[in-house]
Amino acid sequence: MARDEKKSVNRKAEIISAAIEVFAETGYYRATTAQVAERANISQPYVFRFFATKEALLLSALELSWERIQQSFKQVVETAAGPEQLESDLIEAYKEILSAHTNETYLQMQAQTMREEPIREAMRNGFREVHRIVLDAFRQKGLSNPGERTFLFLARGMLCNISWALDMPELIDRGV
Repeated sequence: MARDEKKSVNRKAEIISAAIEVFAETGYYRATTAQVAERANISQPYVFRFFATKEALLLSALELSWERIQQSFKQVVETAAGPEQLESDLIEAYKEILSAHTNETYLQMQAQTMREEPIREAMRNGFREVHRIVLDAFRQKGLSNPGERTFLFLARGMLCNISWALDMPELIDRGV
């Protein structure tokens, strides 16, 4: 990759990271590309060099957040020792994502309520792929009732998001 191409790829990633922060903090609808540009220490027209619209920027940010979850889960599936270890390792991997990529989680939570079809489609695609990864892994590892366990795993993940966003750990504390 040529030096200019590499710099361009890095700049695009920086813009996406800035957008994730701004959208998560301000809310997508209130956020502006000027705020994203300021966070990325660039000019607003430079944002539009990479993204034709604010929505295109959001879609790239969502794609990145889903790819992170999917790659993390795929890695867990490849390294899990056994069926029960698989599920607990997936839970731990998701907790790490929640902790390390807070703003991405907030962004996904916002996007779940948006009505624009391209955003809804991005969210559906992300959930579908995560569902597929988990279901296939549960089947391959021989877990009983893989469909039901996948459903419960994903439902618990959603509850974790809510618990975490509202600072209510008691929602997911299994000891209560």
